Amino acid sequence: MTSTPTFREIVHLPEFERDLKGLIKRFRTLEEDLATLLKIQLVLFHKLGVDNKGVFEIPGMPFDEPRMYKVKKFACRALKGRGANSGLRLIYAHFEAMDKIELVKG
Repeated sequence: MTSTPTFREIVHLPEFERDLKGLIKRFRTLEEDLATLLKIQLVLFHKLGVDNKGVFEIPGMPFDEPRMYKVKKFACRALKGRGANSGLRLIYAHFEAMDKIELVKG
């Protein structure tokens, strides 16, 4: 039996926590959907090299580490039926050497 890869650490920055708190009131499935995103989509992208065209590196950052990413295809079940372009966006930092994700902006 093989285990699913995970990140050593996932941190919610204060700005992200504020955004999340407000969004959870409007989108009741958000916490569960975020957990799924972290366990599946980000692991597939960073650990297994699978690109579903939903995660994009933010270019032009004045530093090399961490790398900054934007998730454009963040499905939230509470938004179901609101159009093809509906969905949430997420900005995060990936510290590859430390195997760490910092959630920056929701």
